[in-house]
Amino acid sequence: MLLPAILQWALYILGILLACLAGYLIRKHIGEGKINQAEEQAKNILIDAQRDAETTKKDLLNEAKDEIHRLRNKVTDENNRRQQSLEDMEKRLLKKEETIDRKSISLEKKEEHLIKEIEQTNTLKEEAEELISQRLKELERISGLTQDEGKQLLLNELESEITQESALIIKEKEQEVKDEVQKYAKNAIALAIQRIAADTVTEATVSVVNLPNEEMKGRIIGREGRNIRAIESLTGVDLIIDDTPEAVVLSCFDPIRREVAKIALERLVTDGRIHPTKIEEATEKAKQEVDATIKESGEQAAYDTGIHGLHPELIKYLGRLKYRTSYGQNVLKHSVEVAHIAGLLAEQIGADVKTAKRGGLLHDIGKSIDHEVEGPHVELGVNLARKYRENEAVIHCIEAHHYDVEFHSVEAILVQAADAISAARPGARRETVESYIKRLEQLEAIANSFDGIEKSFAVQAGREVRIIVKPEQTSEAETILMARNIKKKIETELDYPGQIKVNVIRETRAVEYAK
Repeated sequence: MLLPAILQWALYILGILLACLAGYLIRKHIGEGKINQAEEQAKNILIDAQRDAETTKKDLLNEAKDEIHRLRNKVTDENNRRQQSLEDMEKRLLKKEETIDRKSISLEKKEEHLIKEIEQTNTLKEEAEELISQRLKELERISGLTQDEGKQLLLNELESEITQESALIIKEKEQEVKDEVQKYAKNAIALAIQRIAADTVTEATVSVVNLPNEEMKGRIIGREGRNIRAIESLTGVDLIIDDTPEAVVLSCFDPIRREVAKIALERLVTDGRIHPTKIEEATEKAKQEVDATIKESGEQAAYDTGIHGLHPELIKYLGRLKYRTSYGQNVLKHSVEVAHIAGLLAEQIGADVKTAKRGGLLHDIGKSIDHEVEGPHVELGVNLARKYRENEAVIHCIEAHHYDVEFHSVEAILVQAADAISAARPGARRETVESYIKRLEQLEAIANSFDGIEKSFAVQAGREVRIIVKPEQTSEAETILMARNIKKKIETELDYPGQIKVNVIRETRAVEYAK
């Protein structure tokens, strides 16, 4: 039983081995076939790739040869073009060089020619100088005068002739002007009228608020400066609080804002309660008070001068001049004074009194807004007068009172003269006695600096200088020229308001005694 079983297992194992061997042989046969087939395919692929590579290589070589040929042709063309350009440039340079050589040769010839001419000129100059010297010596021998003496003699004669002719020409021209402009004859009358007496109109306009004590300064400043900032922002005025005892200085370019701030601050100091709300109330009340004062001042000025029919707005602008000063002179009082003077002059010479007064009162109306609007006060005044439909004659008085336009009416001339009279008289404008006396001394010194002057006197508060000349040294014709020269020197060297009359006097007295 055991033997057949073993034999059976042996056969079973042998069968398995044979099956494995058969399978191996079969797989080996199949694998070798596939390998051979793959090798054959690989060889074919390699052959095709080598064929394609050869074809591509040939194509690339042909393209590279074509590109090299194209680039070689391009480089050749560029070289040829540059070569041609260099040849053309070389030709031009050769031509320029030839031209320069020719010019250099020409310049050398001209230089030699000029050197010769200079030498000849110098020789001729020396000969001419020698001849002139000989002639001068001969002339000095014949005339018995030296060269300097002869020059001086000629200059003296020429100066005498020129002086005489200049004086005659000036006199003739002045006469011609007087004959041609008879319509301005009244101007000479107006300028000849003496100054009239009037009260001084100068007033101080220092904006200082007095305080009861030093403690008030701290209350005005307030906690962290809130009170002073409120006052400055509401009024547009700078408050200067310094070491000045019991006083606060108000600084502002606009006099009306400065007046509002002054009134408001005085009320706050009197009340003692100073805080932003109270400051606002005091400022508003001060503005209303100043507006009322402005209106009253304008109406009073119109009433004092007897002028009626002014536009209400013009009256307000006129009242604003109460807070405006010019060189220390209150402009409103100055305007009223000019109106009175112009009216008086117009009455004396027969001109239109109403127009002269109206023009005099409104001549500086532009100064009421010159702190707010840019431009000269004359132009601003003309614009205001036209805006409120003033008469053209009055407008002309305004625009002509500073010589901005030519005078077309005698009333305009009178307003200008009245303006100069009001501004120039002593005491009208702020001027120290020392500077006033110094100006008079300078005026006399200028007059005495001329030859032939015996004495000079500054009279009429410096509005006229009277000059007495020596009659034996100065002729009648020379006095005219001397007056003009002194006038020009005064205008050049002296600063003065208004105008100064130069009066040159020549007097000859003949005295004989009968025995």
